[in-house]
Amino acid sequence: MNNTVSVQNNHVSVCDIMKGNTSEIIRKFESQIPSIIQNYSNLYTTYLHVFDDLFGTCYIHEKEFFDKLNIDQALLKQLKDNSELLKNRYLENIEIAAKFLDEQVKLRISTIQSFESFAHVVMESYAKTLSQFNQSMTFSK
Repeated sequence: MNNTVSVQNNHVSVCDIMKGNTSEIIRKFESQIPSIIQNYSNLYTTYLHVFDDLFGTCYIHEKEFFDKLNIDQALLKQLKDNSELLKNRYLENIEIAAKFLDEQVKLRISTIQSFESFAHVVMESYAKTLSQFNQSMTFSK
C-alpha cells in the first residue's frame, strides 16, 4: 500500500501542471492590477496638474498685459460666452466618453462570461467524449 501511495504522489499530470502554472500567472497579474491602475492615475493627474499650473501662470503674467489693452467689454463678453459653450461641450463629451467606456467594459465582461459558459459546455462535452473513448479503449483490450 505504501508503494501505491508513493507512486501516486510522484505521478505528474499534464493537466495539473498547466492548471497550476496558469493559475499562478493569473494570480500574479491580478496582484499587479491595483498598482498599475494607481500609477496611471497618478501619471494622468500629474499631466492635468501641469496643464492647470501652466494656464494659471499664464493668467498671472498676461492679465496685466490684456488689462492695459482696454479691450471692448462687448467683445470680451462674447469671448466669454463662446468659451463657456466650448467648455460645456468638453464637459459633456467627458461624461459621454466616461459612460461609453463604462458600457464598453460591461459589454466586454458580459462577453467574457458568455465565453466562459460556452467553454464549460464544450469542456463537458469533451469530457464525456473522452470518457466514452477511454471506455472503448478498455473494452478493446
